[in-house]
Amino acid sequence: MAEVATARRSRITPEREAELYAAVLELLREVGYDALTMDAVAARTKSSKATLYRQWGGKAELVVKALKSQKHVVSLSDGDVDTGSLRGDFHAIVRRGDDCDLEQNSALMRGLAMAMHGNPDLLRAFREMIIEPELQEMRLVLRRAVDRGEIRPDNPAMDYVLHMMIGGFAARTMIDEQPPTQAFLTSYIDAVILPALGA
Repeated sequence: MAEVATARRSRITPEREAELYAAVLELLREVGYDALTMDAVAARTKSSKATLYRQWGGKAELVVKALKSQKHVVSLSDGDVDTGSLRGDFHAIVRRGDDCDLEQNSALMRGLAMAMHGNPDLLRAFREMIIEPELQEMRLVLRRAVDRGEIRPDNPAMDYVLHMMIGGFAARTMIDEQPPTQAFLTSYIDAVILPALGA
């Protein structure tokens, strides 16, 4: 299946793919997931709808791939982050996107979270392409911290780090009526996540 997907995408240059993904995210911010159509994407990107379906299979896959292409939009961990300390790794993750990115994309992610409740295809694609890889990457970050002796391997909070990271990002606007910022997220990491891990 992965080989088929790779073959489908191989006809589009990386530059064209980035252009398409940027247009999808722009449309998503303008109209939301439910109102976004493949016709609208085709018109915005001067592509044929048949090409979009051939390359991505459907709207859910296209939207999630577009999100995934913008690493600072959703990524909470990454295998290339290794500063030598857990605190350093978490802070490096937060510093990937600037405050403008964080503000723009918190609204985008809230809208998608609502859309997932009524769109099982979107939920499945989001879990497969974003959540599961993020969980694996987070486990790697935590395993390195265990190996360095920063946290205990039996700490039950390790199973909930991704939940805490997403919670801090999402709750900032709902509770404080302010966008998540680098300063807020780094202080949240220091005050909540690291103490929970005993680091």
